Amino acid sequence: MFETLTDRFEGILTRLRSRGRLGDAEVDEVLREIRVALLEADVNLGVVRDLIERIRERCTGAELSKSLTPAQQVIKIVNEELTATLGGESLKITYASRPPTVILLAGLQGSGKTTAAASLARWFKQQGRNPLLVGADLQRPAAVEQLRVLGRGVGVTVFSEPTEAVAVARAGLAEAERIGRDVLIVDTAGRLHIDVELMDEVRRISDAIEPRYTFFVVDAMTGQDAVNTAEAFNEALSLDGVILTKVDGDARGGAALSVKQVVGCPIAFVSTGERAADFELFHPDRLASRILGMGDVLSLIEKAEREYDQQVAEKAVERLQAGRFTLDDFLEQIQQLKKMGPLSGVLGMLPGVPKEVKNAKIDDRDVGRIEAIIHSMTPIERDDPAMLDGSRRLRVANGSGTTTTEVNNLLRQFKEMQKVMKSLPMGRMLGGGGGAARSKRQGSRKGKKGGRVTPSARHR
Repeated sequence: MFETLTDRFEGILTRLRSRGRLGDAEVDEVLREIRVALLEADVNLGVVRDLIERIRERCTGAELSKSLTPAQQVIKIVNEELTATLGGESLKITYASRPPTVILLAGLQGSGKTTAAASLARWFKQQGRNPLLVGADLQRPAAVEQLRVLGRGVGVTVFSEPTEAVAVARAGLAEAERIGRDVLIVDTAGRLHIDVELMDEVRRISDAIEPRYTFFVVDAMTGQDAVNTAEAFNEALSLDGVILTKVDGDARGGAALSVKQVVGCPIAFVSTGERAADFELFHPDRLASRILGMGDVLSLIEKAEREYDQQVAEKAVERLQAGRFTLDDFLEQIQQLKKMGPLSGVLGMLPGVPKEVKNAKIDDRDVGRIEAIIHSMTPIERDDPAMLDGSRRLRVANGSGTTTTEVNNLLRQFKEMQKVMKSLPMGRMLGGGGGAARSKRQGSRKGKKGGRVTPSARHR
């Protein structure tokens, strides 16, 4: 996400690092380039003006003149002010003293609201909570059934009745209290545009269930329209946060950079893919680092710890220590990596990756072809690929729907990988450093000045 803006910022900051002393003229030139980059990314004009002025004020003051490395200080200032524009701090969810904690979701049709409801339920389960989903969207055909399917996928029960939206929401709250669920997520009906009927229905649902949090779900790809719509809903409902969906398809990033300052409420969560797992708490500081081309190692570590099977990793390490790394091991590692989402997204979190590599069109279907090729081999062939002669390779290609060239390429790449894997220190690979990574992450959090200050949530 935000590929265009990241490319522009990386170019600006690279040129900045090559300079020594920075005077007012050099600072003005950098700020002009940043302004153009932000406007091209569809960031709100008022937000751009405010951000540029804050950066200018700090860069032309004593803060820059006292620095021994002015270029690095400018980059630090840009990073800090960009983080502030994005909201500054992550939203910390607090829970009702008397369960359930009620979450109300509102949004326009097609924004991904129902999918976001299931993803949010999965997120709460990861926090050790026991959520209940309520299907109060009785307008869109099969909306409740869609929520039931998604709910089954994340292991969360869905409650609904063929009555009326306000009554369903009220009955859902009673059901959550009856069966002891501590989080209630209510999915409401969307519309193709803002209208009186929609606002009135959502307001009546809100009055009936008194949500602790009201989140507006909006498609990031709609750009400034997303911000304008969120602003209109905020006037009607007093939103506690925004959930941005389809962020992975938003190459510009204008909505994410504008919503906090224009709407006045923070981005709470972002959806970075089609899976329920591609849903995470929004971290302004981490996104600012990614936009500036600095990567997002903390999110990558958290994703790996959440999705990677440590037992599989340890098994692979043991086999490598014994001098063995077979195609079965290779297949297991590929399947673990797939759990972390699209490969292009994983690369985007790594600092120092060349732009050409990050921007490469990585087709995840290639991973599927690799799996098909390996699955078309017999267990003996996967254990000893050297026995795959011409006729066996032809059989594997036919069985996997690929060509012998693709089979040959995979085997050649695997042979090279075997050499690399055997040369690596065992304790630093395939999850072997997970504990150290975790300690490093926790230490970095403790080391932040003053810790993380969390914006207070509105409690009703």
